[in-house]
Amino acid sequence: MRTGVRLGIDVGKARVGVSRSDLHGMLATPVETVQRGSQRDEAIARVATIAAELEVFEIIVGLPLNMRGESTPSTDDALAFAEALGEACQVPVRLVDERLSTVSAQGALHRSGRNTKNSRAVIDQVAAVIILQHALDSERSSGTPPGRLANEQDLFE
Repeated sequence: MRTGVRLGIDVGKARVGVSRSDLHGMLATPVETVQRGSQRDEAIARVATIAAELEVFEIIVGLPLNMRGESTPSTDDALAFAEALGEACQVPVRLVDERLSTVSAQGALHRSGRNTKNSRAVIDQVAAVIILQHALDSERSSGTPPGRLANEQDLFE
């Protein structure tokens, strides 16, 4: 298992959830929800600032595929965000399948007694935690880095 802090990112149209790992890559924890709005560059800049402050060596971005594993408009948006983030941070950005992460996040919050309406501020962070924890667990069990690098050309071939 590689050591170093990683960021986990859940890219949404309105908000971006951010999580982080501990130095040993064992546990993902929530960090912040970044408002996205119409200015993607502002969200990229904020996440880049967080990455620099935490001295991350890698960023894990959730790739929203449909249930058949195919690309959607949200997939294209997450890819563009991941590529811009990689350029801004100058660290590798890996993409991992995030199907049902937001649904899982909503379920976890509901089980803890919170409803969706009152959880909008944290649901993206919880989804980012789920994405990153899945990536950490995958690397620990396989011994290889999770997902694929964002700049790989054959993502859907």
